Amino acid sequence: MTLFLLPNLLGSQEDHTLFLPRSVDEAVMLIDGLIAESEKQARAYLRRFMSREKMVTLSLALLNEHTKPQEMNTLLSPLLRGEKWGIISDCGLPCLADPGSELVLQARKLNIDVVALTGPSSIIMALMLSGFSGQRFTFHGYIAKEAVDRRNELKKWERRAKEERETQIFMEAPYRNLATFQSCLEALEERTMFSVAWDLTLPTQGVITASIRDWRVKEAPAIQKHPALFLIYSGLNHA
Repeated sequence: MTLFLLPNLLGSQEDHTLFLPRSVDEAVMLIDGLIAESEKQARAYLRRFMSREKMVTLSLALLNEHTKPQEMNTLLSPLLRGEKWGIISDCGLPCLADPGSELVLQARKLNIDVVALTGPSSIIMALMLSGFSGQRFTFHGYIAKEAVDRRNELKKWERRAKEERETQIFMEAPYRNLATFQSCLEALEERTMFSVAWDLTLPTQGVITASIRDWRVKEAPAIQKHPALFLIYSGLNHA
């Protein structure tokens, strides 16, 4: 009984071998079923590794924001019978910015083997490419929708970045990216460092890091309706 934490691609690349190691192919061929956030996502993932005939023999299960905590045991019941299952995420690696961690915790309690395989993570890649410190960082998930709440969160994260020397990472629904970008330029101080990373691993990938002062005279990046991550860091050591 094994739960494989399978890495996913961050985009719709045709060749998954550019970003996923051979060990992922081998693990996928061992599983009896796949847990995903949607059935469409699960089938798209499996098509990369196997024929349609093989794919239809696998069981599928959903784990998303609608899954109740008491349903974790139901998801794990096939594993307790000796089966091997995989779990995938929309953001690259399971358990980062998705509910997969609750399933892993319950698997640990039931003494189910858990195997993590390496692959791209949008959160970690954005941090690496920003140039900000990875010694201490926090991922906050989605920023608040309301303007006042969003400004308050930004000011709080900015203080934390300065006082703790900690990189602050957050995201937004793609159709609100530009509105949130403008909120950052308005709310954050001139010396604060701010990075925007979008379309990671895709041909349209972009990463720009600059102080808020410099951002205010730049043209806004083309991030509307594109998956993006935003990062804040203390600008105390920057001119």
